[in-house]
Amino acid sequence: MIDNISQSVLNIGTLGHIDHGKTSLVKALTHQWTDRHSESLKRNMTIKLGYADMVIRKCSKCEGAAAYTTEENCGKCGGKAEPLIRVSILDAPGHETLMATAISEANIINAILFVIAANEICPMQQTREHLMIINLLGIKNVIIVQSKVDIVGKQKALENFRQIKNFIKGSVIENAPILPVMTNHNINIDILLEMIVNLPRPDPKPEADPFMYIARSFDVNKPGIDASKIVGGIIGGTLTRGTLKVGDQIEIRPGINMGQGSKKEVYVPVTTVIEGIHNGSGQLEFARAGGLIGLSTEIDPAFTKADGLVGNIAGKPGRLPEAVSNMAIKYHKLKRDDIPERAFTPGEAIILSVGTATVIGYVKKAKRDNLEVELKRPVIAEKGTKMAIMKNLAQRWRLTGYGIYN
Repeated sequence: MIDNISQSVLNIGTLGHIDHGKTSLVKALTHQWTDRHSESLKRNMTIKLGYADMVIRKCSKCEGAAAYTTEENCGKCGGKAEPLIRVSILDAPGHETLMATAISEANIINAILFVIAANEICPMQQTREHLMIINLLGIKNVIIVQSKVDIVGKQKALENFRQIKNFIKGSVIENAPILPVMTNHNINIDILLEMIVNLPRPDPKPEADPFMYIARSFDVNKPGIDASKIVGGIIGGTLTRGTLKVGDQIEIRPGINMGQGSKKEVYVPVTTVIEGIHNGSGQLEFARAGGLIGLSTEIDPAFTKADGLVGNIAGKPGRLPEAVSNMAIKYHKLKRDDIPERAFTPGEAIILSVGTATVIGYVKKAKRDNLEVELKRPVIAEKGTKMAIMKNLAQRWRLTGYGIYN
């Protein structure tokens, strides 16, 4: 039996414009920096998905939001805080050149913390585009976090609040709560924790065939390690349905690119065994849908290093959909004033975000909103899958709409 503490029951993503305080918010919630990649640290911005787990606790002696904390002891009365649920927080980039990563994140989350800073006009460019992602994926479980209220006056914060209300009017999150926070002073973090506890939780569908999006992959072996001590590669991601346990055989599709160095990429599914399941702070015997997990495997770590298996799907052998390199897509254009109306043309390159895979495709046929697209590399997609689509406009990749796989 897996309880609500051993494994996360929710994946919560952060979205928002660059430098609006997403990573600082995650730090205030989890006490961890999600910028773990050296390139992120050098460039002072989030490039790849960062993530951290937290256990939300409640003090039995205190009342209201003040009772909620992530500490073992209540910060108000010093009493013991009892654990309620474990939650995974994903931090995605906000800058436009790496929007595809943020879009990929949106396929594996259950709710969103939409961060909007009070010290800038709302909406900023990526704020607008992230709302489009929320709308196109139909994510309704959203908490709007108004950040940086401590560096503006009361009137400026109220003006920004009104801008946010006007910005979300008519969207799927028109009635989403807006919570001002001061991450540096831990103000209203307890209220945010209470709101997270009360978010709807997804049905884990434990009896269904496992379907795991791979969002990260690692090689944990240190350089110079003795060959006899090398361990297999790690894959990380989230199960959207089903369960997995240590010792299970799994298949990863589309698999490993065996055509590297040649003109044609050839992907071969790989079958391996789960040697361990990690939840960020400990080991699990079983994993269910919900939350981020890491699986230790027997795969050669050369294939898992540097996120080499991101975009793949893991599941039981023979139970996953076949990989596809050609897709029939129903296209839905986003209503954007800053995007010129331009039809697709045969041979045009586009970027598609399919699950956690970001792939280049080439339009073969285009008839109104019906596209036939040839992918540069195969993906796993179920019928009805939504995917974000970016077009190259004036030498910039812009999010212009979404497609539904027919």
